[in-house]
Amino acid sequence: MALEQTHVRRAAHLARLDVSDEQANGFVDDLSQILDMVDQLQSVDTQGVAPLLHPLDATQRLRADEVTETDQRERFQRCAPAVEDGLYLVPRVVE
Repeated sequence: MALEQTHVRRAAHLARLDVSDEQANGFVDDLSQILDMVDQLQSVDTQGVAPLLHPLDATQRLRADEVTETDQRERFQRCAPAVEDGLYLVPRVVE
């Protein structure tokens, strides 16, 4: 798939970003190089290669799953503009 400036403009619009024509052209070049590299990686034969969870042979120490702090919901909700039944009320942003 050839990447075009319209694709970059569409993605910028969806992300609510203001992109100039010059920036869009630069992004087309950069993203095209990234997609070319992905295509190159896709062509590598990985048959018989076991997937790695981590490149190092190490284990992570885990801490006990215990509560270490006190409940401060009331304190934090006192400074909130709108709270009801222990929930923060926010303006609707999706119609």
